[in-house]
Amino acid sequence: MKKIILISTILLVAFKSDAQFTMQGKIEYEKKVNMQRMLDNLDDEQKRWMENFKSQIPKFATSYFDLYFTPTKTIYKPGRETDNQPKLWFAQSPASENIVLTDLKAGNVKASKQVFEQKFLVEDSMRKLDWKITDEIRTISNYKCRKAVGKMFDSVYVVAFYTEDIIASSGPEMFSGLPGMIMELAIPRLNTTWIATKVELVAPKETDFTISEKGKKTNQKDLEKTLRDSFKDWGKYADKNIWWTMI
Repeated sequence: MKKIILISTILLVAFKSDAQFTMQGKIEYEKKVNMQRMLDNLDDEQKRWMENFKSQIPKFATSYFDLYFTPTKTIYKPGRETDNQPKLWFAQSPASENIVLTDLKAGNVKASKQVFEQKFLVEDSMRKLDWKITDEIRTISNYKCRKAVGKMFDSVYVVAFYTEDIIASSGPEMFSGLPGMIMELAIPRLNTTWIATKVELVAPKETDFTISEKGKKTNQKDLEKTLRDSFKDWGKYADKNIWWTMI
């Protein structure tokens, strides 16, 4: 009888220990780009030209992305469609077709990126940011999350809220490297936020983790060089276009 009680107690503790972690599932992220802020960054001549179209541009361009995850891999890709998208090509949300497959075990990433008329297939190691973890806490989609601040390209700050209750160290786009899943992400200089609006406790299928092999194969370093050559005449707008592509 004592053995039965002991075994039951061990199983109960194990169950409770596992129950606090989400091992696999699907996260829906709502991505919002503040279009009015983007317009404010235009020069005077461009602003005058844009006045003719301002009424057709919403304050926010909203889109949705899905992230399927297991303890060893994740894939981030476009999700459900929304009607709240600008109809004008120059005001559409950047990086709207990105697909990012991350092998957490091997530390590798493969990303499909559309840059104007050209498609790239980026294969590289996972990006490493020097994250600074803070004491600020907030709840996102019923998960307790802690704030962290990182920086890319030496000057572009990234603010993230991550949860240790989802053990996969991943997040939107190519962002990762925290002790759990990134549930909210903000890049102020790109006027953009991602927030997890829903977590589904479903087992991803192997077919969910597929990515097209089409596109010019490159890595992050070579892609940045290609972009800098392409945008060399874009003046102050070059950096933001590069940042958008490299996220």
